[in-house]
Amino acid sequence: MTVNDTPLTIAGTTYTSRLIVGTGKYQSYQQNAEAARAAGAEIVTVAVRRVNLTDPDQPLLVDYLSPKEFTFLPNTAGCFTAEEAIRTLRLAREAGGWSLVKLEVLSDKKTLYPDMIETLRALELLKKEGFEVMVYCSDDPVMAKRVEEAGAAAIMPVGAPIGSGLGIQNPVNIRLIVEQSTVPVLVDAGVGTASDATIAMELGCDAVLLNTAIAEAKDPLLMAEAMKHAVIAGRQAYLAGRMEKRRYADPSSPLAGLI
Repeated sequence: MTVNDTPLTIAGTTYTSRLIVGTGKYQSYQQNAEAARAAGAEIVTVAVRRVNLTDPDQPLLVDYLSPKEFTFLPNTAGCFTAEEAIRTLRLAREAGGWSLVKLEVLSDKKTLYPDMIETLRALELLKKEGFEVMVYCSDDPVMAKRVEEAGAAAIMPVGAPIGSGLGIQNPVNIRLIVEQSTVPVLVDAGVGTASDATIAMELGCDAVLLNTAIAEAKDPLLMAEAMKHAVIAGRQAYLAGRMEKRRYADPSSPLAGLI
């Protein structure tokens, strides 16, 4: 970027890319890896309960997405209680030594919205065990502040239901969360296409996390590249500062002195 900007720093590590991508729903690990590279991602999030990380008799994710090339962010997708999430992340740490993790405790299968009571309980326990925790949370500014006060390394408010592709449903709340937070804020879930990612960044988010929008695109690699540019454009627009909206026309050229 040519504008002055501060890098994205999470739990003391600095990243150039502000786009985090997932590792689910792709036709193959090979396609997943190509999409992650096309997106310019440095972090990939991994559903520990669904992705093969250790069985040598089955295709291994790490054979395609190397932990030497990408920062792995184990997540707790599919967990509905604090105990399930904590157990999953302990297994992840045993498998790969990862301490930076994404906490996701779901409330129900229809919306996949976060259960914030269980999320906060899990966060407090994980912090005691030395994890650095990025937290998938509701887009409620009050709960987001509670998450930060409980020690989250990053706040990840939901943009729309996971896998819905509906785009940012509550931009006012996302903006309020950004304004009050002192840790990185990443929109997580709901991004359906490039303009959704741009809007998230224009609201002042530090980064975007997405999966389905790329994995289910007709051309995943092209969409991954579009998402990369969308995040950069949104960040630049945020830094540049949007013009004020007006109710009436304001001519680009003076109306006085016309021939």
